[in-house]
Amino acid sequence: MIELPSENDTERLAKVLALSLPPGSLLLLRGPLGAGKTTLVRHLARALGFNGRVTSPTYTLMHTYPTPRGDLLHVDVYRLPKPADVYDLGFEDARESAYLTAVEWGDPADFPGALELVLQPSGENSRRVELLAHDPNLQSVVAQIVGA
Repeated sequence: MIELPSENDTERLAKVLALSLPPGSLLLLRGPLGAGKTTLVRHLARALGFNGRVTSPTYTLMHTYPTPRGDLLHVDVYRLPKPADVYDLGFEDARESAYLTAVEWGDPADFPGALELVLQPSGENSRRVELLAHDPNLQSVVAQIVGA
């Protein structure tokens, strides 16, 4: 469990993720409403070099943010009857060309091989995050981040 007492700490975590994750990585962002899922994606986009506006894709389901390293695909499956329904909306094609993909509300059963980040609010602008690697290749990334 990593403590993120401020938004600056969330920004630092996003930078570490942006530098540590291999291209094509899939992040699952889980946690209650207001836990900081979209905030983490905003900082991840900035760390990858995107300077535009980052918003929740709750109603559009998918946003793509172009970065110098490649696209950041931001997906929200909250409103879908089943999270796996996103595959019917062109998710695989969009993900194939993405440098990184972040899925809010995704379940590891529907998105194998992901790095899962479980966010929990722990005070005003403060949160805790647990990192769970569902791909053996990402376990070293988790160890590096948790040990930092």
